[in-house]
Amino acid sequence: MKIIPEKKAILLRVRDPERIRAVVPHAKSVQHQGKEHLAVPHQIEVVQVLRNLGIDAPSPIGYYYEWSGRYKPFEHQRHVAAFLTLHNRAFNLVGMGGGKTISTLWAYDYLRSREVVGKALIITPLSTMERTWGDEMFNHFPHLDYVVLHGTREKRLALLNQDVDCFIINHDGIKVNGFVEALKNRPDIDLIIVDEIAQVGRTAGTGRFKALNAILNKQHPRRAWGLTGTPIPNLPTDAWAQCRLLVPEKVAPYFNRFKDQVMRQVSQFVWLPRDNALDVVQEVMQPAIRYSLEECVDLPECIYETREVPLTKEQASAYKDMLAKLRLQVDQGEVTAVNEAVKAQKLVQIAAGCVYGSHGEELDLDAGPRLEVLLEVIEQASTKVIVFAPFVAVSRKIQAFLESKGVTTGLVISDTSRQERDQIFSAFKRSVNPRVIVASPGTMSHGLNLQEANTIVWFAPITSADTWGQANARVRRPGQKHAQLIVMLEGTPIERKYFQRLKDKEATQGVLLDMIRLDRETA
Repeated sequence: MKIIPEKKAILLRVRDPERIRAVVPHAKSVQHQGKEHLAVPHQIEVVQVLRNLGIDAPSPIGYYYEWSGRYKPFEHQRHVAAFLTLHNRAFNLVGMGGGKTISTLWAYDYLRSREVVGKALIITPLSTMERTWGDEMFNHFPHLDYVVLHGTREKRLALLNQDVDCFIINHDGIKVNGFVEALKNRPDIDLIIVDEIAQVGRTAGTGRFKALNAILNKQHPRRAWGLTGTPIPNLPTDAWAQCRLLVPEKVAPYFNRFKDQVMRQVSQFVWLPRDNALDVVQEVMQPAIRYSLEECVDLPECIYETREVPLTKEQASAYKDMLAKLRLQVDQGEVTAVNEAVKAQKLVQIAAGCVYGSHGEELDLDAGPRLEVLLEVIEQASTKVIVFAPFVAVSRKIQAFLESKGVTTGLVISDTSRQERDQIFSAFKRSVNPRVIVASPGTMSHGLNLQEANTIVWFAPITSADTWGQANARVRRPGQKHAQLIVMLEGTPIERKYFQRLKDKEATQGVLLDMIRLDRETA
């Protein structure tokens, strides 16, 4: 087989050319280097036919696509994009931080440019709608128009009527009354991208599963790609519902039949995975492509990812009141370079879910969405995780929440004794549990070697660039075998400004004053 890019053709040397002519009408016999070959168009549809015949033809994307964006794709991203272009239904199982999002968008952009697909619907967690999918499209695909379907039912349905290339909606948004019905009249939306499919689609019978199943399997024939770095976060049975959504022909129609394939009952209430359970899962979750983070050898040593989290009504009200108070104090000259960081931290405390009073008392605020996004990240991580919170009360709150969800944790804060710390660090390095260390950044910013984790989550930003760098270095140590992922949770303007300065290794002094000044200039 030989690719002739200037002719956009594939030359084949086959024993039975009539078999190919029967399914590729435009195939022609040609002479090449004194031998007879069969020339076929190098197009997506033709490559798919050839592959069905057992001929491993490459995707055209690798030959004719000008990779959109600010930088060239890494090698594994080229493979992922090429794979997706060749499969109408497929799993993208690249590990968190490996660039699933942009690889998928490259595949879509190429298919759209060839008029193989039209519009796309991206179904994703709430935390990644704007800061992941929206940012990737804005930064790397300026020729694509997109809209985020969020807000009231009426607003979502109205936005769905816009003439754009991509629609982005959160997992629960597809359950909005009338949304699934509206898609029946939209055959132009012929690609569905389900981000974190293991999160939204691993349990059949839920409202989200039923809505997804209706969109994918009970309406127009649609391409669909499911993305997740952790396809079976709990048990092998997690694969069944995902397969029923994406490749229903691969698994038995009834859950218990699949459960018997991958689990064995050892007592009345106890089931354990069979020895071949992972082999069965790998067989049914096909077609699929997977690269773990450590296999993405050309990635940078450290990857930063932002997850956007909404404030609760209680937080939003407190934030608004505090910001108004701080603006007044700025006008009256009460906020200076000396006390500015302390004042600004009041806003960060509200975003993190716990405010300290003037006498050290703790006022707890509902921070449910931020805690849920933290749990999402932990479930998606392939290794152990370190969670940094800038306030002791918030660290305790995080630990209590994670333990309630069955996540084993170790808590390292200012009043954790040296002996307790040593026990936690030793268990983290040598045992399965704890899965997560929740810590105040200053308690772990120097000397520790914790390369058993490759993911650090910042629950909220800090003010010290030195502590930031030293804390992140806990996973960037000799012996680290994984690329490191730094995930930042943010839901307010001041957090975004802090995190940006910390990433850029800039001083954080003056963040509050700059934010208030900029707000007034743009008002």
